Amino acid sequence: MVDFLRDFIHILRSSDLRVSTSESIDAMNVVSKIGLNDRSLLKDSLSFSLAKTLREKEIFSECFDNFFEENYMNFNDEKLPKIFDDKNIKLGDIKNSDNFQNNLEELYKNSDKTSLMTAMALAARDANLQDIKLFTQVGMFTRKIFDEMGLETLNNDIFQASRDGKTQREEELKNIRENLRIEIRDYIENQVKLRTSNTGKQLREDALSQMRLTQADKSDYKIMSGIIKKMAKRLISVHSRRKRKSQRGFLDIRSTIRANQEYEGILFETVWKKTKVDRPKIVALCDVSGSVANVSRFFLMFLHSLTEILPNVRTFAFSNKAGEVTDLFENKDINIAAAETLLLNGGGSTDYGQAFVDLEGYLENNIDRKTTVIILGDARSNYGDPRCDVLKTIQEKSKRILFLNPEPKSVWGTGDSEMLRFVPYCSKSKVCSSLFDLERVVDDMLRSSI
Repeated sequence: MVDFLRDFIHILRSSDLRVSTSESIDAMNVVSKIGLNDRSLLKDSLSFSLAKTLREKEIFSECFDNFFEENYMNFNDEKLPKIFDDKNIKLGDIKNSDNFQNNLEELYKNSDKTSLMTAMALAARDANLQDIKLFTQVGMFTRKIFDEMGLETLNNDIFQASRDGKTQREEELKNIRENLRIEIRDYIENQVKLRTSNTGKQLREDALSQMRLTQADKSDYKIMSGIIKKMAKRLISVHSRRKRKSQRGFLDIRSTIRANQEYEGILFETVWKKTKVDRPKIVALCDVSGSVANVSRFFLMFLHSLTEILPNVRTFAFSNKAGEVTDLFENKDINIAAAETLLLNGGGSTDYGQAFVDLEGYLENNIDRKTTVIILGDARSNYGDPRCDVLKTIQEKSKRILFLNPEPKSVWGTGDSEMLRFVPYCSKSKVCSSLFDLERVVDDMLRSSI
């Protein structure tokens, strides 16, 4: 019982469900009390111990159904405690007990599915199937588990039948061997799929978070949207705590001492100097022309996933003329809003000068020293007037300007790039070409704003 529950918890953890040591102990206590006979009761009881949020319960339910479908719930409750409570029990002891036959032939011909699956599970444990990582290892583990179950004896019986000229028996034994091999292989393939599917997903997500967004394929958009949600959730958690702490203020020592005079100086009550925390105002101007459209798409999705800690965000997009798209993100799904932003404002010859003029016109008096302006684009303006004078005016009115450029610094200022002319009017100018870069930039911005 210890082994299978430990395996199940490992699957949960690999599926992004955090299970602590104390929760694992609680789960083991639950199973020891209710047993394994009632699958529905077991699922509900373990769910209370191992899943907290609605999302975690969804993950738990899927993992439970997949794991126990292919594992120990195929066995009856009378056998399971005897088999799995003692991790030192041997497969040979089980096969020679009253519950199992003496060899693979008898096990296959005369035992029910439960007995065969139990024998495979025990052999898998002895063969360390929990260490399997790749589908290329299926053949190796099939042979190891087959050996643990008694393949040598079955092969000897086949050889003996052949030597005695018992062709019919030889063919029968060979069929049994092949059917058993298929059963074992199917069992292992289901196990490796269960154990590595989430690992593969995590590896894929890690790769996509580091990949240049200009290279992103449409087939990856759904996964990348999920990555953005995880990143946003992580940032919200971190910066919400920082915000609560900063709102509490600093300890007012004098007031605290006065408040506790009646307690003879013992500090029963504390008094804090309240600090006013202003919500940062964000203005985002994104180049959605073809060369950087993907970067802007995911940046806008990221930014508008943080409304819990960044409620004051105005968003503008441009290829030449800039247009406000704030309402799109307030009224529509983030993915749809991002796609429509590219559709409505993309195309045309890129003109940063015109975009700056349009932005200044939109903002008018709605920009002050609490406003952070974020510009995302490659600064390539088709040799038009970059209107650095307008950018300077925006800089003087705002708290700061952050310029995020997906191109490496080595090409800034080359060709029609005006980046080196923009840099003097920006508080920070950073390369930002991947989801990882976006998370780092937004995290840094939040640390200095909240």
